[in-house]
Amino acid sequence: MTMATCALIPIVRCSTSNDQPTNFKVSDLKSAVSTAIKTVTRNLEKSPFKNEASIALKTASMAILDTLVDSLFQFVDQPMHPSQKNFAPVEEIGEHVEVDYYQGEIPEDFPEGIYVRNGPNPLFGGLKKSESVFGKTDSLWVEGEGMLHALRFTKTSKGEWKLYYKNRYVETDTYKIESKREKPAIIPIAEGDAIAVFAALFFNKMRIGIDKMSSNTSVFEHAGKYYSATENFIPQEIDIISLETIDNWYPGGTWRRAFTSHPKKAPGTGELVTVGFEPVKPYCVVGVISADGEEVVHKLDLQLDHCTFFHDVGVTNKYTVLIDSMVTLSVDRLMKGGQLIKYEREKDARIAVIPRYGDNTDSIKWFLIEPCVSYHLMNCFEDENEVVVRGCRANESILPGPDWGQDKYDWFSRAFTFKPVGSHDNESCHGSKEEGMLFAKVREWRLNMETFEVKERNLSGTEYSMDFPFINADFTGLKHQYGYTQVVDSVASSNAGQAKYGGLAKLYFEEHGNHSSVHGEENVKIEYQWLLKNNFCTGAAFVAKSDGVDEDDGWIVTFAHDEDNETSYVLVVDAKKFGDEPVAKINLPRRVPHGNHGAFFCLKKN
Repeated sequence: MTMATCALIPIVRCSTSNDQPTNFKVSDLKSAVSTAIKTVTRNLEKSPFKNEASIALKTASMAILDTLVDSLFQFVDQPMHPSQKNFAPVEEIGEHVEVDYYQGEIPEDFPEGIYVRNGPNPLFGGLKKSESVFGKTDSLWVEGEGMLHALRFTKTSKGEWKLYYKNRYVETDTYKIESKREKPAIIPIAEGDAIAVFAALFFNKMRIGIDKMSSNTSVFEHAGKYYSATENFIPQEIDIISLETIDNWYPGGTWRRAFTSHPKKAPGTGELVTVGFEPVKPYCVVGVISADGEEVVHKLDLQLDHCTFFHDVGVTNKYTVLIDSMVTLSVDRLMKGGQLIKYEREKDARIAVIPRYGDNTDSIKWFLIEPCVSYHLMNCFEDENEVVVRGCRANESILPGPDWGQDKYDWFSRAFTFKPVGSHDNESCHGSKEEGMLFAKVREWRLNMETFEVKERNLSGTEYSMDFPFINADFTGLKHQYGYTQVVDSVASSNAGQAKYGGLAKLYFEEHGNHSSVHGEENVKIEYQWLLKNNFCTGAAFVAKSDGVDEDDGWIVTFAHDEDNETSYVLVVDAKKFGDEPVAKINLPRRVPHGNHGAFFCLKKN
């Protein structure tokens, strides 16, 4: 007990100095941490009761660190604007609740299954920031514990639809730690004063031993098992019926690093392709997991000299595709007083085309592209000697923002504005007078594998900002005719300082649109499905017909929320009659906060 206390004195003295936090240097804290570790080690080595002292130190360390952290750091609620009220967390509801009211008709040939959407649902009332003598640290809007919201579609023996809703937290290791403590334990590290972020990293590692595991971004299936994921850790296996968290998933027992939020199944083989990035070497590793999920059949360290934030990965028949848009993570930069996460605008953006089983970096082909930020890929495929990449791109990073220290609400409010919209019934809801930094268009990059020529064009124009793209998953890695996105409501997003999606779009890649962009590019045909004013959707997904013939044989499902009436519901839209009224609106018994990605899983009866 005494040795541990003495070892931490250098840090305590630093933190309780009369100097202001701005006078601290990262090197000072680093030196203090090093001194503390050396003191503990030296005293233990000299002690005749070395083993006993070690046990006592471990036993006492949690209480000591709790007291220390509680005295140094204060957790404060992030302010929430009134227009952000549906981003606020909800409680778990317990068992499945039958949904007994819906409008329209659920199609007879709609498959039985579960529609699940993931999203952040912070513990203890909302996202926190910390204030300390080191300075301030803050959470990002994408953080918060994952919560799954599921609507189950089942049929009785008489062919009548029965629907059940349930929500449940993804019980990660850090969720268990904080929920057991009944108070925040993990200090935010995503942004803030450099010395404060470094101090938070140190104390989190000392006290908890692991970084925060949010698992709040996506849900996917592989080899008949279901997983929740966020790219800062490995996925969690989920019981898709009960939504119970089963365990962490370490594929083959050999993949023990971060795992993308959007792994893809390779066409033909059914293997799962993933990528993991970390701000320590090796910075980025791509992997291929067997179709049965039992082993990692291939790994390749890309040998990058930096850590890129890879949110998504693309696949074709032969290749793995990554967009390096230079949103980077750097501990070294942080230690020099810079930002942990930064969009490096001065560096080239590029796309990597990697042979599926390439065994060295010489096999990777890099293609320079126009500077941009692209988090979400719609699809990739091979077209003769070209690899075609389609995704959503913007001029600025939504994560974490261009400059630190700015008021989040103010920056997001400005960043979400963009040019006027075209004419439709809800024009006043979706348009604004100026283009913002976060305006996202659907982009196509055609990469010539022989000449290294790159052809870029926008597939969508300047009318509406689009993101969260998806397709009929049966066409992943293959040439496709259609794609779908969520459409940003610019005014609502600007007012809220958060992205809100007021509609859905269907893109026809083989048909021309009725207008060209400001750059003279001919955009593709686009149809829209607009929600009512102050209604916003999240987690849209494609549901394929079991006996479908055409690529768009199926439906689009999405969670939505009416902010005027504070009610949540699920819409079912016929993908072939995209602009028509939804075929069904399913009213939910509880509020569903705005969230991230969703998926529909067909379930066979036992």
